[in-house]
Amino acid sequence: MIHFALVGLESAGKSSLFNLLTKSAISDERNIRGSTVFCREHTLEKGLGRLIDTPGIRYQDDNTTTELALSALNRSDVIIVVIRATHALAEWDFLRKIVQRYKRRMAIVMTFTDKVTSSIETLKEEFSKITQSPIVALDTRHADENERQQLLSLLAKTYAQSQPERHQEQNIPVLDVTTETPQRTWFEHPYIGPLLSVICIAVLYAFPVWLSWHISDALQPVADQFLIRPLAERLSQAPALVQTMLNGSYGLVSLGLYSFIWAFPVVMLIGLSVSVTEDSGIKERIINSLDPWLSKIGLRGDDLLPILSGFGCNVVAVIQSRSCSNCTRKNCISTIAFGSACSYQIGATLSIFSAAGYPELFAPYLILLFATACLHTRIWQVAAAHMPTRASMHISWLQLPRWRAVNWALRNVVAQFLRQAMPLFLLICLAATLLNYYGIIDNICYLLAPAAQFFHLPAEALPGIVFSLLRKDGLLVLNQDNGLILHSLSLVQLIIVVWLASTLMACLVTIITIAREVSCFFAASLVGKQACTSLLIAALISLTLT
Repeated sequence: MIHFALVGLESAGKSSLFNLLTKSAISDERNIRGSTVFCREHTLEKGLGRLIDTPGIRYQDDNTTTELALSALNRSDVIIVVIRATHALAEWDFLRKIVQRYKRRMAIVMTFTDKVTSSIETLKEEFSKITQSPIVALDTRHADENERQQLLSLLAKTYAQSQPERHQEQNIPVLDVTTETPQRTWFEHPYIGPLLSVICIAVLYAFPVWLSWHISDALQPVADQFLIRPLAERLSQAPALVQTMLNGSYGLVSLGLYSFIWAFPVVMLIGLSVSVTEDSGIKERIINSLDPWLSKIGLRGDDLLPILSGFGCNVVAVIQSRSCSNCTRKNCISTIAFGSACSYQIGATLSIFSAAGYPELFAPYLILLFATACLHTRIWQVAAAHMPTRASMHISWLQLPRWRAVNWALRNVVAQFLRQAMPLFLLICLAATLLNYYGIIDNICYLLAPAAQFFHLPAEALPGIVFSLLRKDGLLVLNQDNGLILHSLSLVQLIIVVWLASTLMACLVTIITIAREVSCFFAASLVGKQACTSLLIAALISLTLT
């Protein structure tokens, strides 16, 4: 089977081109051995072959990332270089050093042609002489079926013909290319820009989380009435273990359905928000504006979107961190694991504070959580001073989002959630059920009781912390008996219990995902570092407020 590999800088239009050629955003994703590089793959029509989308290059050091991908993809027969017509010469000068060392047939796809006001045909002709490769120029945002067929013909033609030997060194001429100028906005202001970006984040991401929480809150009683209770009646004669595994407090059906109801709406709405901001060009403006500030804590602007997605579901956020640079991905995951309170954690924390009579503590607590996460990442992970700069800082064009692109991106997010997150949620449900049924949780709490005394915590509060290591809504066990345990806690004890339950360790499903995405060693080290930070802050809270 013939394999075609897409290579280009980030935001060059590779994703739009991939979706156009395959007519789908849902694809196979695989990790390249020896790296944390993920490539998308999909079969082309008419038996033409497989299309492989390598990660977009964002930083200078990311060229090694792409080299790893291409080296591992030696079965690729044709390399498709995607460059923007607005910056064709500069991007080709950067990319040729990567692609020309691989003895592969090559074709050029020139995007953003709608932003070139001079003759695009002249640009194609001159550029064909430079690259010695067949070229197609189009606007991938609005490409139709005829242009799609033209691209497919180009792929087939490129594979069929031989191409001349290329040399590493080229003299890149200067071409007079006139392009549209991207709109200048307040995002580019050094002081107003970051403030405006934070406001946009609040509107585009905080609002979906708030809305999804209310949707889930409305759906939960309906599910209880029409699904959970009828199932409990049908299982009334079944063995106790079967009842517990299916419809107990942590049952596959009861808690599994709860997981879906509380996670899926926020995943959908956050996915929609991310898709809209990305296709409209707002994402690049926000990223560029906040990049200098985030670099102070070991992150880049590009890491912001996965972190925000974590407030919906940490598992999906860790998966989405594949879009981060290799240089900052671990930092991003560390911040997600510590400070991105997922929908379960937000709901449980708000419930606990409200039941204890301190609902006003919720907002300050979230601020403390995220601020500590930033400090935690800065201390334990790679310093920003050693991180590369962007390969390209071109300002994006602001434009209306396309429903086609938004739909493709949203379908891919939903597919990731259903295929990768939900199966892990169900496995954790099964594990929690068995641990609780056989009394293992009680034994763990007994062993931890001496340690709890250091923070002046009663042994009755430990199940909430232990269950939260499995699932972040495990804290809700403290609501039993109308919150009797909560009302016995002092204000300081309440804060420490919620803090340890939230931060001592990321939930088990998140840790498993991190191990799968990066490595078991990194996941284990992250658990240890996070536990140290969590216990230290808990000790400071105890000493300060007592």
